[in-house]
Amino acid sequence: MSEARTEKQSKTAQDAAHLSRPPDNPWIKAFRRLLRNRAAAAGLIIILLFLLIGILADVISPYDPIKVDFAAVRQAPTLQHLMGTDKQGRDILSRIIYGTRLSMSIGFLSQIMAVTIGTILGSVAGYYGGKADTLIMRITDVFYAFPSLLFIIILMAAFGRGFVNLLVAITFSAWVGSARLVRGQVLQLKELPFVESARALGASDAHIILRHMLPNVLSTLMIAISFGIPGAILAESGLSFLGIGLVPPTPSWGIMLNDGFAVLRAVPHVVLFPALVIAIIMIAFLFLGDGLRDALDPRG
Repeated sequence: MSEARTEKQSKTAQDAAHLSRPPDNPWIKAFRRLLRNRAAAAGLIIILLFLLIGILADVISPYDPIKVDFAAVRQAPTLQHLMGTDKQGRDILSRIIYGTRLSMSIGFLSQIMAVTIGTILGSVAGYYGGKADTLIMRITDVFYAFPSLLFIIILMAAFGRGFVNLLVAITFSAWVGSARLVRGQVLQLKELPFVESARALGASDAHIILRHMLPNVLSTLMIAISFGIPGAILAESGLSFLGIGLVPPTPSWGIMLNDGFAVLRAVPHVVLFPALVIAIIMIAFLFLGDGLRDALDPRG
């Protein structure tokens, strides 16, 4: 009898401790699931490494990325130039390091701005409906009708090449997807009981959207951003390669590919290293995006 009583008391104490323990934060649980995914964890580490390289470019770059040295034209990789030099004797490693800063800046900034615009317009369209929804959705249809790359090329042709113009062009070509995504989520959420309760208690529309709806959309937006950033980086590289993106001698991965394309067979390292870097960052974001989608799945 005493053993049974002791076991019962022990179980009661465990149940009480379990009930008194604060519930796990869902974001912490999602982060743990993300880290358990080896491919996603590897992608995250690579992305953080590239971000660090971009931030510390001024410190870790061995040479000036735009300094010309005609005595070292198209040198193969050596201890002095680990990735060799290009047709003007510029150090390829240094240009890749500074190109990392440019590419990551365009990727992150364009997607943050695009998601911000899309979230605002999508929230207004989904929550208020009616004429506001009709107007915003017709505008998104017009933007959606244009292929993204063609739309960016038109804007670059109209306003000229450069970092700011390219950033704005990519942003305005990317907000449509976020607006549609947020609108669909808000249309579902605004009919749920917790939103109706907040409205009955006198909460303002802004309070309901910001405090009750957007937190439920945040995980979806994070996944969208993780897939949007590599698209923006690839767009910048492709446009710079075509000669309608950034202006030479800016150390851009796309410009480096353009410079080396004509001599690819003679000195393949001029194209190989920037192309390899682009491939690595694309794969890293792909792994991270897939991992985020699994980790933030509420059914997981």
